[in-house]
Amino acid sequence: QVQLVESGGGLVKAGQSLTLSCSSSERLFFFDAMSWYRQRPGEDRERAAIFTTRGTIQYHDSVRGRFVVSRDVAKQTLTLQMDNLKPEDTAVYYCHANRWVQGVMDDFWGQGTQVTVSS
Repeated sequence: QVQLVESGGGLVKAGQSLTLSCSSSERLFFFDAMSWYRQRPGEDRERAAIFTTRGTIQYHDSVRGRFVVSRDVAKQTLTLQMDNLKPEDTAVYYCHANRWVQGVMDDFWGQGTQVTVSS
């Protein structure tokens, strides 16, 4: 069973940085893509960043230029470096991975980690 475990959330002030880590029980190339999603209070979950197995990286407009997603294949870890944090970045951040098998996509989610940015 695939397990994704996030860590690194916390409470910071606006302008500060945090680094989130997602540790995978499977080697990263098992997945077709890995992403960081976030869910702000009262809003739907949105994708903040995606890192495909082929190396394509995309960011949500609201985080582009401030967040950087990276992976460490040897450590089986996906990382989200968040700089210049804003109060509107306050959310639960989830690690997500997917894998296509015979035309069916399997989804895997972590339990989430809270990020709170005070003004």
